[in-house]
Amino acid sequence: MTEQSDEVTVPSPPEAKEQLEQALFEIRRVIAGQDAMLERVLVCLLAQGHLLIEGVPGLAKTLTIKTTAGVLGGTFARVQFTPDLVPSDLVGTRIYRVGDGEFDTELGPVFCNFLLADEINRAPAKVQSALLEVMQERQVTIAHTTYPVPEPFLVMATQNPIESEGTYPLPEAQIDRFMLKVVIGYPQHDEELTVVQRQLIAAPVLRQALSLADLTALQRAVFDIYVDPSLVSYAVDIATATREPEAHGLSGIAPYISYGASPRGPISLVQGSRALALIRGREYALVEDLQALARDALRHRLVLSYQALAEEVSPDVILDQVLAAVPAPQLDLARMNAA
Repeated sequence: MTEQSDEVTVPSPPEAKEQLEQALFEIRRVIAGQDAMLERVLVCLLAQGHLLIEGVPGLAKTLTIKTTAGVLGGTFARVQFTPDLVPSDLVGTRIYRVGDGEFDTELGPVFCNFLLADEINRAPAKVQSALLEVMQERQVTIAHTTYPVPEPFLVMATQNPIESEGTYPLPEAQIDRFMLKVVIGYPQHDEELTVVQRQLIAAPVLRQALSLADLTALQRAVFDIYVDPSLVSYAVDIATATREPEAHGLSGIAPYISYGASPRGPISLVQGSRALALIRGREYALVEDLQALARDALRHRLVLSYQALAEEVSPDVILDQVLAAVPAPQLDLARMNAA
């Protein structure tokens, strides 16, 4: 372990892997299956990003973030997004106290470690955009006064893909603030069998596996993960291929893309790959880490054309072709291990 100047002890990758496995073990005592979603939650936590999850009701999206908060000892708040929600319901507002004759600031539910924005597309854009400042700057400004939110801070938003009536698509500026977007489906037969069987007994008592100080140290450890310059270039090439598909021999998908991934796409991809490498106990990121996260980091950053919508071409189909066309770098693992 290495000691930092501010007295935060940063674990080595093997130590971090062991700590995170203990946390995952506790989470899996409550959550059956959904391994990819749980891993992405940890990636966003370690990389200090935010997560958007899309899936039908009943797939443990809400339970996952609540369980994670319990395992990590952080504060948890859930906001059910509805059409009548207003921005002050999220961030807070100024309230006049008649007895004192003064205004007080009432802070909203965003002042927590783990915020669940449930069915975020049920509220209009002005409410969704109220999260912009707190997601990007980790602070809220009310009446010319800035209030920082607690650290660590994670927003996990959910949306239901099977209903369109009474929903409001997220603005591009809002959706771009999410590091990853995970699309989850129904569990496998054995996983669902476990879910049903667990309903027949009392819920397990959740044990705290890590403290918020431990999580902060793990976030620091992510910065020590080595990313080869060729991997950074690979991430940029993938994003560039979504903006200029013809230049990469992808003229077939060009009519389906109105706008390619923003620069936040490769940034999220590289940061996420470092976190994923730490979760897997490595001191360096691999091509496989970037490829595993590419769809999650980029699918929500593609603005599809009307032709793509008419032909039901999904972002994942486009990204599959992009990943197949962009050559992956060959890394010298012996040199990286020596480093």
